[in-house]
Amino acid sequence: MTTFTGCGTALVTPFTAAGAIDEPTFRRLVRRQIDAGIDFLVPCGTTGESPSLTREEHLRIVALTVEEARGAVPVVAGAGGYNTAEVAVLARELERIGVDGLVSVAPYYNKPTQEGLYQHYRAIADAASLPIIVYNVPGRTGVNIEPDTVGRLATIENIVGVKEASGNIQQIARVLHEVPDNFTVLSGDDAIAIAAIALGARGLISVASNEIPVEMTALVRAAMTGDFVTARHLHHTWFALMEINFAESSPIPVKAALAMMALIEPVWRLPLTPPSDSTRHRIEAVLRAGGLLPSIRKRHAA
Repeated sequence: MTTFTGCGTALVTPFTAAGAIDEPTFRRLVRRQIDAGIDFLVPCGTTGESPSLTREEHLRIVALTVEEARGAVPVVAGAGGYNTAEVAVLARELERIGVDGLVSVAPYYNKPTQEGLYQHYRAIADAASLPIIVYNVPGRTGVNIEPDTVGRLATIENIVGVKEASGNIQQIARVLHEVPDNFTVLSGDDAIAIAAIALGARGLISVASNEIPVEMTALVRAAMTGDFVTARHLHHTWFALMEINFAESSPIPVKAALAMMALIEPVWRLPLTPPSDSTRHRIEAVLRAGGLLPSIRKRHAA
């Protein structure tokens, strides 16, 4: 089974002013990530507003990612939801497109039991032969995949890892204790990636790498090679950006930031809306301080 380690980007989905998928811009975003040296790409996760995409749009975005990646980096496509049968069908469709793996968020709203979570993921694993990364983000789904359940899931051949975004360091430590050495634990939080890697995690699925792929990749690689002096320096340098990306529901802030960086149009799909004026001003201040606004970047380059 393929393993996905290092820094992966949970890609945003850019829209045109009319609300359609902005394919040329998305292709540019993917190429920007690859040129920056990112380790793998995650299209159509929740950062990509997957709940607001039609099935056709979802498949198209993933296909665009595969086309632009051209095998240079693995593509781990989002395939999650609260309807197990529909997720299983989506998993098979994504497999036909040629992705390298899947990341599957826990069923939201349904709040299944731990046995229900296990059976949900087992059904997805049975539906497709692709390696699967389970995604635990209880703050968004309303259900926590307990470490014991992750340990059970790790016995299924093509469930190869977990994206842990509980924000609970003790839980991450417990997960690492429960799973075998060949099972990949990834941080789902930029702000605690170093801590997770120090405990044994093998990388990060990042939001901030949408904005700063070079720097987040360097941070993760430094931590994974034991260079925590460099990793801490990068963490301190970009901590304000990591925080501001969650000042409102993600991906509202990161898309606002990318728009200020002249990389995408500032368009979200309902029920997401643009950030408040106060949040927008805070985002702009963080970008300015980091030299990420276009005019500042041009001056630095000169």
